[in-house]
Amino acid sequence: MSAKILLVEDDPNLGFVIKDNLSLKGYDVTLRTNGEEGLHTFYQNLFDICVLDVMMPKKDGFTLAQQIRERNQQIPILFITAKSMLEDKIIGFQSGGDDYLIKPFSMEELCLRIEVFLRRSNSSTKEESFDLGSFRFDCQNFTLYHNQQKRTLTQKEGEVLKLLCINKGRVLKREEILKSIWGNDDYFLGRSMDVFISKLRKYLKEDPQVQIINYHGVGFRLEDSSL
Repeated sequence: MSAKILLVEDDPNLGFVIKDNLSLKGYDVTLRTNGEEGLHTFYQNLFDICVLDVMMPKKDGFTLAQQIRERNQQIPILFITAKSMLEDKIIGFQSGGDDYLIKPFSMEELCLRIEVFLRRSNSSTKEESFDLGSFRFDCQNFTLYHNQQKRTLTQKEGEVLKLLCINKGRVLKREEILKSIWGNDDYFLGRSMDVFISKLRKYLKEDPQVQIINYHGVGFRLEDSSL
């Protein structure tokens, strides 16, 4: 069955071009032209990935992403936007986005990024879990358990935490994380990665034995002093 994509883009010409190209790739694409219609459609259907413009009427892409995250923590969210400032990218990741594609972009690059998300989402790797102090992290479902409470992470949050878990006790260089999770070590992606690390620290702060140590300018190390 073809993957279902929710595309929310207010430019009718660009929206048509993107939908047409993705449809030719075999995807089932639903196009909406403003944030309110996009949210309503998301609530009424099941999708595999959301591709959201940022600057839209009625509801901007960042707000839409936040509301989607309230309903679904795992679905990949890819922003497409002309806003290229670092601050805008950080806001995008903080609002729940997983990736950021700056206009103008090639259809080939958009398709490749979508394929990466879907391949990871549909990965058939065996279930894995890690014990971190009083936490248990279910890698397959991106779920963090603590004291009978559970938090479902976004795909990117889960991928970063899994990489840290696999390398627990070892300093992971920044470029290692970026190349493994994002595919390259671009400076702007590095700043975005810091946002995800900050979120993970916030989730793990309930157990002081579990910490993500920052080695300034070098990388990060996951430390579990309960062992």
